[in-house]
This record gives sequence, structure tokens and C-alpha cells, in this order.
Amino acid sequence: MTLPIPEVDRLQQRSDRAAPIAGRATLANTVAPLLTVEELRVEFPSRDVTLVAVDGVSFSITPGEVLGVVGESGAGKSVTGAAVIGLIDPPGRIAGGRIMLGDRRIDNLPPEAMRRVRGREIGAVFQDPLTSLNPLYTVGRQLIETITTHLDLSPRAAHKRALELLAEVGIPAPKRRIDQYPHQFSGGMRQRVVIALALAASPKLIIADEPTTALDVSIQAQIIMLLKRLCRDHGTAVMLITHDMGVIAETADRVAVMYAGRIVEIGPVSDVIHRPAHPYTRGLMGSIPSIAADRESLAQIDGTMPRLNAIPPGCAFHPRCPHVFDRCRRERPELMPVGPTFAACWLHVH
Repeated sequence: MTLPIPEVDRLQQRSDRAAPIAGRATLANTVAPLLTVEELRVEFPSRDVTLVAVDGVSFSITPGEVLGVVGESGAGKSVTGAAVIGLIDPPGRIAGGRIMLGDRRIDNLPPEAMRRVRGREIGAVFQDPLTSLNPLYTVGRQLIETITTHLDLSPRAAHKRALELLAEVGIPAPKRRIDQYPHQFSGGMRQRVVIALALAASPKLIIADEPTTALDVSIQAQIIMLLKRLCRDHGTAVMLITHDMGVIAETADRVAVMYAGRIVEIGPVSDVIHRPAHPYTRGLMGSIPSIAADRESLAQIDGTMPRLNAIPPGCAFHPRCPHVFDRCRRERPELMPVGPTFAACWLHVH
């Protein structure tokens, strides 16, 4: 785990500042969810074996809420996001569960219908903006094409909308920069252009997959503030996928911790950071340096994430867990209430 600001004390201060937002999100449970994922299962069949990358994942996001999804590489975070936005490449497939956008099911839509949902109702921001931008076209042309694809606007109105989007995401001198190419923008500015593309049709939901990983610390903070402002001003819901607990603490209302294709803990960000209920979450928090604690070395989680073709029976985390006992090796725990959060751990069964 690599944090842009490694002090656990700052991390906790950030989560305290976010606590009122998390509380508001909890109260918003009476609001109909914008996105509902139920028992999602994603498989990648091969000649010899079918690999299960996401296994029984369930969560919801309400309008204006940021749900952070965190975990090590290989936990299933990005595959979950790709499933929501309909970008699972064959032979990968959604093999079970369902995905609801409002009251409409979208995981079984034909490709053309899903393409209309993608961009118009769900926007996407990926880790490397260069993979999302065509180097041969100006950013203005790409914005205008996206706008006219999803909205019934004239070319002149689309050009005006493109300028407004560039200004909204903090691109200076948008009238001049709209005719520039992606290589003429810095990494942070390119990521702002990608966010502008994601917002082009005013979607209800944004899937942001590691949107700050390739950026330096100061630019990360600017992108985080931009995402938070979009949620506040437009009521946009965000699924924020990252390996970085610092970004989660600064941005998210709730956090889902994933391990080996399953959610092992989910709850308000302040509670998960201050009082983690699952040993894996405690390990993630314990691996963050602290400027207050006097210690020679950091805590670490022994071992590695299991390969998809070698996930152990019972709790998948049990080979690495310092609290393992017999039941962990035999039975797989489901999420169960532990105070304000939910954790999939037999330690909480009395």
C-alpha cells in the first residue's frame, strides 16, 4: 500500500472531517439507491478452469454519495467497476447476480443499449488519461463528439458545452486550450479533461478507477477536491476504486474493503478507519506509517493475495490471518453486522 501522505494521524483527522458526510449518507438510506449491485459474480473461463474474479459482491450507492472500494492488486476492485459499466472483455462474463441502475436492470442489456447507458448515465474515469484520450484529435473535438453522441445539441451548442466543462474542471484559458491535443496537457490537466469527458452528458454515476494513482501528491489533492465538488454540486454518485486509504479517507462517505473477489468489510469511512472489524482491514491500517508512534518497523500482512485458481476454502484470508482458528479454514463467512459496519469474519460470532 502506498499513500500520498503517509501519516496515519492525518488519515484519521481526514476521516473525522468526513464523518458528517458519512452520517448524512447513513441517513440517506431512506433515499432510493442510484446503483444496486446484488450477488455479482464475474468469471473468466479458460480451457482448463473457470476463474472467479468477483464472487457474490453486493453494495449500493445513493445519489451524491462516494463509495470507496479498496484492496490490494487482484482483489477484484477494477473487475467490479468494469462489470458495472459493461466493459468485461470476452471470454469474461457476468455469471450471476444483477446490476440495477435506479429501477432498471443493466447487466443483461444488449451491447448497443449498454453503449447508450455508458456515457449518458454512467461516466468513467480511468487511471491513465492517455488511454482514454485519442492523441490524434484535439480535446475539443473529443468532447464535442461525446456531447453530440449522447445529447441532442447543435455543433455550436456542443462547443459551448465543451468550453463550460473545461472551465468547470479547472482547465485555465479553455477557449485557447480546447483546440490543443492531449500531449500538450500535463498529466493532471489530462485527467481533468478525462473527468470533463465523463461529465459531458451529465451522468448520474461516475466509475473512477484509480483516478489519482499516476499523479503527484498536489495534483492528487486537486483531483480529489474536484470529485467532491461534483458530488456536492450535481448530486453525482461516485464509485471510487483505489488501493490508497489516504484517498479513501479524504474522499469517500463509505468504504468497501475487498479481498480475493469478495467484500470483507463495508461501512462508514470513519468507522472502518478508526475501528476496523476485519483482520485484513486492520492489517491495511497497521501498515501505514505514523509520525506519532515510535517504532522501528511497520506492521505487515504476511503472505500474498491468493491466485484466482488457488483461493483457499473457508475464509480466503485465513492463511494470512493472525487470528485464524478451525472454523475459518472450513466455512466461508458472510458479511455480518459489527457495530456500524459489516464484516465477513467469524471472530464476531459469539
